[in-house]
Amino acid sequence: MTLQSVADVLAGICLISGALLSLAAGVGLLRFPDLLSRMHAATKPQVLGLLLILAGTALRLQNTVDITTLVLVGVFQLATAPVAAHMVGRAVYRAGQVRRDLLVVDELAEDRAS
Repeated sequence: MTLQSVADVLAGICLISGALLSLAAGVGLLRFPDLLSRMHAATKPQVLGLLLILAGTALRLQNTVDITTLVLVGVFQLATAPVAAHMVGRAVYRAGQVRRDLLVVDELAEDRAS
C-alpha cells in the first residue's frame, strides 16, 4: 500500500465516522424530550462529527492553504459551540422552561436560592 492509499482509507474512515456522529446528533435533536438534552445532542456529537469530517477532508486534500482553512473552521467551532450552548441553557433555565423532573442534580437552584 502506498502512502496515498493509506491516507485515502483514513480519510474515508474519518468522513464516515463524522457523518454518523452528525446523524446521531440530528436524531438526538428530534428524539430527546427536553431542551437541555437536545442542546447536548446538538453540541457534543455534532462538534466531534464536524472535526472528523474536517480531518478526513484535510487528509484527502493535502494542500497547506486548504488545511489551514479547515483548522480555522475547527477552532472556531470548538470556541463557539460550547459557549452558545451554555448561553442558551442559562437563558432557558432562567426563563423557567426546564423540565425539573428530568434533572438529576440542579446546581443552579442552590445558587439562585442564596
